[in-house]
Amino acid sequence: MSTYKVTNLDCPVCAAKVEEGLRKFPGVKSASIDFATLSLRLEAEDHEAALAAAARLEPGLAFEKSAGPLAPAIEETGEYKPRREAALLGAALALAVAGWVLAPLFGRLGAPRLSLALYLAAWVLAGWNVALGAARELLRGQPLGELFLMTVATIGAFALGEYEEAVGVMVFYKVGELLQESATLKSRRSIRALLALRPDSAQVRRSGAWVRVAPEEVAVGEEVLVRPGERVPLDGEVLEGSGSVDTAAMTGESVPRAVGLGDAVLSGFIVRDAALVVRAQKSAGESSAARIVELVENAAHAKAPTERLVARFARYYTPAVVGLAAAVALLPPLLFRGQGFADWGYRALVMLVISCPCALVVSVPLGYFGGLGGAARRGILVKGANVLDALAEASVVVLDKTGTLTRGVFELRAVESATPGGEDALLALAASAESRSTHPAARALVAAAEKRGLSLAEPEGLAERAGKGIEAQAGGRALLVGTALFLAERGVALPPAAFREDASGATMVHAAVDGAWAGRFLLGDELRADAAEAVRRFRAAGVRRVEILSGDAEAPVRAAAEAVGADWAAWELLPEDKLRRLEALIAEERARNPRGKVLFVGDGINDAPVLARADCGIAMGGAGADVAVETADAVLMTDEPSRAAEAVERAKRTRTIVVQNIVGALAVKVAFLALGAAGEAPMWVAVIGDVGVALAAVLNSTRAMR
Repeated sequence: MSTYKVTNLDCPVCAAKVEEGLRKFPGVKSASIDFATLSLRLEAEDHEAALAAAARLEPGLAFEKSAGPLAPAIEETGEYKPRREAALLGAALALAVAGWVLAPLFGRLGAPRLSLALYLAAWVLAGWNVALGAARELLRGQPLGELFLMTVATIGAFALGEYEEAVGVMVFYKVGELLQESATLKSRRSIRALLALRPDSAQVRRSGAWVRVAPEEVAVGEEVLVRPGERVPLDGEVLEGSGSVDTAAMTGESVPRAVGLGDAVLSGFIVRDAALVVRAQKSAGESSAARIVELVENAAHAKAPTERLVARFARYYTPAVVGLAAAVALLPPLLFRGQGFADWGYRALVMLVISCPCALVVSVPLGYFGGLGGAARRGILVKGANVLDALAEASVVVLDKTGTLTRGVFELRAVESATPGGEDALLALAASAESRSTHPAARALVAAAEKRGLSLAEPEGLAERAGKGIEAQAGGRALLVGTALFLAERGVALPPAAFREDASGATMVHAAVDGAWAGRFLLGDELRADAAEAVRRFRAAGVRRVEILSGDAEAPVRAAAEAVGADWAAWELLPEDKLRRLEALIAEERARNPRGKVLFVGDGINDAPVLARADCGIAMGGAGADVAVETADAVLMTDEPSRAAEAVERAKRTRTIVVQNIVGALAVKVAFLALGAAGEAPMWVAVIGDVGVALAAVLNSTRAMR
């Protein structure tokens, strides 16, 4: 799969036509053109042949292979020059006014054709490039293109003696195009700002001096200097300096974050008040900013079913309207006496003016991209318009507990040893067994042992069972550390004291030494501040059911479910148990509501299978495992579960905007078609309606970015 920057592409209908043509070209496995970012994603056996075919479909297109982010390509394109266009339109309008004002004088002088000459000059100034484009469309065998139809309509008006209207229609059309192009470019600039997270250079310490190089040339472990006002070029940790960073571009959080020695900083952060020296921990291609840019660019090509439906509709809409216009021009004069061809021909020309589906074809993808971009600004990375549609239809939400609803940072609250006074010895053994594990509970035991100054033995024969516990040998003892079920499966007899509940809902981790139960550890994990708010917002967004699935013990899961207001909760689940419950929920929801979607929000490597199976999976990317982030359909750059609810809210708002564009554009076009056929709409009103609805749809699409 390769990505290409596309230039000289200024028509969304043309983009859809080229994309469809490429998909039918032999050897092309997939092709996607995104008009918002002016990019082409192509997978083909012969890329050169496929690109040549695309250029034949739309002469003038140019393709440049992209080796980095597409942001620099999102600029004014083609021959669009607003100042020149405005000057030409001004001159055309002046000539048209002169022709209208001087027409009586020319009539008295016996030279009425001078007025016609002024109108023709005005038409040429306003629409020379439209007529040129129409000629190209005709030579390519495309007589139903927008430019050709607009040219035919205005020439027809001249033939019927409607000189003022012919010029007025062309001027209004070009003014509308000018405004529409400006609005589209504004959207693209917003997208460019979103993609411009990575700085172009970095200052790295080499041979005792600071040298400015490209971020791609910085190796992991090198030291990078970031001055106030500059973006951090690579993920790393602070070696020198302290101050604050602006994280809004990455997380959507505008509150400055204080950083100092040893703190982690991500690429894309902006240093505010003091220079920092950062040791690079990831290469430029693997940095957080690079991941965001890649996700946003990929999202542009993951199109929603609505986009493809509109593209298919556009292929039939224009021919149908042209056929209807031909019927209006010919049938009444042929079938009914007293009906003139001039009157019905004029009505048909009015219908041709509004036969282009540009308002639909450009506004729908811009609406979706606005939704994707607006979410990304808030640290919510949605991997495509199809994912936005799934989020908008979420009816059931399943939440993980540890690391999602809770902070995922356990603290040891108490040690209960089967041997009186043996708490420290038991903690040292358990921490030794867990010293190589990355599980939050394991880290809590190791941290508590280090805090107490206990010495840890090197573990041997490690065998970790996901969701259950760990088996190891340390200090000459056979150790089992994990859930009560895990110990029971290994033949350990647990006394009644092992099952005594803790009033605070603490998580229990049991330990066995040499096959005998030796005690348990009580670990506390706090709910995130916005956990209850997340559930409330899910419900307000139309989610009918919220469940919690967790591998933790019953007491802490029950406590969390009651605190946030979940409908149902299950505990002590292995990854495969979560998967089975999720599949049952999906089947149940399909039977109840075929369009309803089941959403899963979680983090960590154990959640990857469930994230992949859900209709839509959201990974807590702030501290989540990379495999979960890669598997999920959407990624949160912060550890706030309320951002998952915000993703659903934004998806619903984006869907509303897209529907508004579709319904509004179709309603206006149908209304003007009816008025034109009835002879109640002059041509200049029709062109205002056509370009006006396109402009309104584009401007409405930009609301999704906010």
